[in-house]
Amino acid sequence: MNHIYLDNNATTPVRPEVLSAMLPYFSEQFGNPSSVHWAGRQVSGALEKARAQVATLINASPAEIVFVSCGSEGDNMAILGTLDALSDKGKHIITTAVEHPAVLNTCEYLEKRGYSVTYLPVDADGMLDLVELEAAITPETVLLSVMWANNETGTLFPIAEIGAIAKKHQVRFHCDAVQAVGKVPVDVQAANVDLLVISGHKLGAPKGIGAIYIRRGTKLTPLLHGGHQERNRRAGTHNVPSIVGLGLACELAGQEMAEKSVQIKALRDHLEAGLFAAVPQIKLNGHPTERLPNTLNVSFAWIEGESLLMSLDMKGIAASSGSACTSGSLEPSHVLGAMCVEVTLAHSSTRFSLGANNTVEEIDYVIEILPPIVQRLRDMSPLYNCGKVDACESCDTLKRL
Repeated sequence: MNHIYLDNNATTPVRPEVLSAMLPYFSEQFGNPSSVHWAGRQVSGALEKARAQVATLINASPAEIVFVSCGSEGDNMAILGTLDALSDKGKHIITTAVEHPAVLNTCEYLEKRGYSVTYLPVDADGMLDLVELEAAITPETVLLSVMWANNETGTLFPIAEIGAIAKKHQVRFHCDAVQAVGKVPVDVQAANVDLLVISGHKLGAPKGIGAIYIRRGTKLTPLLHGGHQERNRRAGTHNVPSIVGLGLACELAGQEMAEKSVQIKALRDHLEAGLFAAVPQIKLNGHPTERLPNTLNVSFAWIEGESLLMSLDMKGIAASSGSACTSGSLEPSHVLGAMCVEVTLAHSSTRFSLGANNTVEEIDYVIEILPPIVQRLRDMSPLYNCGKVDACESCDTLKRL
């Protein structure tokens, strides 16, 4: 059976070069970088090299990079650390209705503790209204948290314009860039971002490592307390092998991004055109142009997305219904809900997220295999030929696709 992986927004395979670079730090170069003797010095040099590699990719200074365990920790550190450090400034946060759960659940946690949160809506393409965003800022606003790219639809927000608004009103700006870094250019200086989060396993590094950019001079209370690591900003013994891997993955991404993004986008567009040509009543979710080059999120009317995913899996094709962090939920995507996608369509959504290892042959196989699966599932659907299309509002919505 062919095995085709189209779920790179959930995680990516560790690159062979990255794995090779990591291996010595599991064995002969085993020292603790906090140690002052030769074994520690040997490792600390590799740590600082990785810090510089991460910084270069996003146009930051190495001193502004702090290593964390994952994107969720980075988002929590940015949000909770900012609010604690600026507790005397106000208790209002602005974010969007389509953020990753690492941000949304943290904001909900804060609401229970007396903070006020504004959840900005998006339009049918998943885009923000910047006039509405600026109007939401009050004298009590301390933090603006907006993702660079949506993990489910790939929609790209105008981060530079948002950063300019935040700077104008002297509001701290945090950006979850987990899905963007390594896929599209990210420049923290041009975007006026104060805090930006990266996750290693989204760009060819291992799981369990990430980084947060903290602009020089930005006050932030540590999330973890203990040792003096990371200039007293994040306690805990360094995960040296993974940090080395993250550094090299960032360096390789910077070298290859321009070429590979064009190649991946061509494959994504080929998949999109093939599916829309072969399958009637299909809907694109997300902005048609302002989105990640690797992401295609579509809804197939009249079917259940989980059934489609299981059928694809039986053919060796790995895709997703949205965020891997919410895959255990029976609720429709909160992202598609915020975009006012009809509930039945939201339940049928499927995300294909491509990577550098995908080929034209693989995409052609998906285009061949998927349409008959959709038709078989539709034939089984009690709604597909229910005879009540004109009397059913949701059916009428699907019929118009």
